[in-house]
Amino acid sequence: MTYYLTLCDKMRVTKLSECKEIIAGDKVRLRELVHPDRDSVFDGRYSIAHAVVAPGQSTIRHRLSNDEVYYIIEGCGKMHVDEECADLEPGDLVEIPPGAVQWIRNPGETDLVFLCIVDPAWRAEDEEILE
Repeated sequence: MTYYLTLCDKMRVTKLSECKEIIAGDKVRLRELVHPDRDSVFDGRYSIAHAVVAPGQSTIRHRLSNDEVYYIIEGCGKMHVDEECADLEPGDLVEIPPGAVQWIRNPGETDLVFLCIVDPAWRAEDEEILE
């Protein structure tokens, strides 16, 4: 459940510290910031989650049937999308097309922290874990 501090009629603030951390199917530590299925006041079609991959770890190969974007906040990552690979650092954004096999590895010495934006919103039935 996401908690909001209502500042006025049109603006809400999501507190990361109040979002429950889960381990997603691809083994990333995740806190869902906004999702239309779980948030009665949000009527958007996308979802946004805050993700963390520990040093030396990687997510499990998976694919989504939706569009996904990662925005790197902290640390460094090595992103794999199908046969392509790219080094990522804070401020980088990577677009992942629907159906692409993807995973990200943290080769660094600090946590890799990023946002996952999925459109339409992430749903378990739209994700296939490959390992």
